[in-house]
Amino acid sequence: MATPPGARQATTHPQVITGARVVLPTGTVPDGRVTVDGRKIVPNTAAAHGNVIDVRNHWLVPGFVDLHNHGGGGASFSGSAEDVQKAIHAHRSHGTTTLVASTVTDDMDVLVRQAGLLSELAEQGDLAGIHFEGPFISPCRKGAHSEALLRDPDPAEVRKLIDAARGRAKMVTLATELPGGIDSVRLLAEHGVIAAVGHTDATYEQTVEAIEAGATVATHLFNAMPPLGHRAPGPIAALLEDERVTVELINDGVHLHPAALELAFHRAGAGRVAFITDAMDAAGIGDGHYMLGPLEVEVSEGVARLVEGGSIAGSTLTLDRAFKRAVTVDRLPVRDVVAALSANPARLLGMDDRVGSLEPGKDADLVLLDENFDLKGVMRQGVWVVEPQLT
Repeated sequence: MATPPGARQATTHPQVITGARVVLPTGTVPDGRVTVDGRKIVPNTAAAHGNVIDVRNHWLVPGFVDLHNHGGGGASFSGSAEDVQKAIHAHRSHGTTTLVASTVTDDMDVLVRQAGLLSELAEQGDLAGIHFEGPFISPCRKGAHSEALLRDPDPAEVRKLIDAARGRAKMVTLATELPGGIDSVRLLAEHGVIAAVGHTDATYEQTVEAIEAGATVATHLFNAMPPLGHRAPGPIAALLEDERVTVELINDGVHLHPAALELAFHRAGAGRVAFITDAMDAAGIGDGHYMLGPLEVEVSEGVARLVEGGSIAGSTLTLDRAFKRAVTVDRLPVRDVVAALSANPARLLGMDDRVGSLEPGKDADLVLLDENFDLKGVMRQGVWVVEPQLT
């Protein structure tokens, strides 16, 4: 596999990053220090002599972990291996050092082939795994998915996708109220794959049944599901109230009103929120015409919508922008935003022994932000993807 654009070799000398506000699981350390040796964070006492990088007046936070991402940089995770690498690098340059590639609804044979390609990249360490969003979703809440290709979640077909991913399937989004939905949730749970409730027209009671069967994620909460009602609370209430469920939120200022985001944080708590991008090809690129699976999308003023019907079609979000908005617009504490962007999704993926926080022994995945929370540097596994910009 070719080296992705912008990749660099790891330094042979320890790197000692000093002076930043370092956000740790135990709290924020002013004038903190993080030592990197090779690919890993090491104890600060481990390298008495290293290359010192003074980043005072900046924030140092863990690399971001994106559970739900369809592409970026003008390329899609439904495309060729070259396209996938291009999209990976586009998001790495915005701080996403761990990324799950999401597919969109298509013919089963197409999804099976794409699962094989994506699993190879996951085996190489370029991806954290695969998320299948569709085709097992409700035509009533299809969003930017082709209705003609939707199908009920037959456990045999769900198993076919899992097998095609060769152990790299991380999540499947289902409308669990459809025939076969609950059995498919149980199948996924038995195979260690996250069952996510999304693109669903389920009632409150049906959603509770899905959670009891093993569903543990709400796919982009609030979006592509019935609204919260006082007599028919629907899936939103069930997903928010259960401590076993992590809720995805797209914090781009388009998908959610700030009050909805505040409600989710208040009810679920900072430990159960995962910020995602749900990004499509245009992330990091700009306005224009794109394809999302088999559907044509127009992006105007940063908002992606289907050409036919006008439904929102994913986002053009990158997680550094989600971070800045959460802190500066939504006024969330930095520690809670770090949890939603790094620690929580890492734990959900079962990768928190390697990523998600700045602790010795973990991968040296770091994001450097200035006082205005603009991105100024990205390190992945000890290599600067974006060199520190300190002037």
